[in-house]
Amino acid sequence: MKYDAVLIDIMILGISGSPRNRATEHVLSRALEMLRESGFETELFTVRGKNIGFCRHCDYCLKNKTCAIKDDMYELYPLLKNARGLIFATPVYNGGVSAQTKAVMDRCRALVAADFDFFRGKVGMAIAVGGDRIGGQEAAIYQIITFYILNGVIPVGGGSFGANLGATFWSRDTLEDVQKDEEGFRSLRKTVRRFASLLRDFEELPARRAAQR
Repeated sequence: MKYDAVLIDIMILGISGSPRNRATEHVLSRALEMLRESGFETELFTVRGKNIGFCRHCDYCLKNKTCAIKDDMYELYPLLKNARGLIFATPVYNGGVSAQTKAVMDRCRALVAADFDFFRGKVGMAIAVGGDRIGGQEAAIYQIITFYILNGVIPVGGGSFGANLGATFWSRDTLEDVQKDEEGFRSLRKTVRRFASLLRDFEELPARRAAQR
């Protein structure tokens, strides 16, 4: 069976949590390009230039099933609904995800308040870009994976020997250096392959079950 035939309806949403158009957005775009070449439909959302406020934990969403803050998150909400696969990509700020990435994750509380199973069964991977070789990339990925687990998203890493938790890059704070990070791109390819494989397995599962009856 050719995967292209069964993947046409699978949408993968890449979310760049960087306020700059540099390394993080670049590597996320490369990941989405790899997935398009495998037959997936992709969409890129970036926080760059967007107005996304922080969750105030006001509990408005628990009562009204929508977020009280009317801003650019309302562009992202329908994309999250339609996506079968999620890729959060973040620069490393102070050993963790960027404030913008955290704001996006926190504002998803409104979606879960309206539908507890909103994220259930989606597949997620993570990308972290740090200015130092060991600058908090894994800690940032842990934060993204925690978000996935809490909300029912199935997290996927790249597997042993180089990409255990996800894709990690050393940018030295320049786009040119992240483009030359061969080890980073190896971790990205490994993670993308496993991510795509799980999405394919889920898409084919109903057909396999029907054939076994």
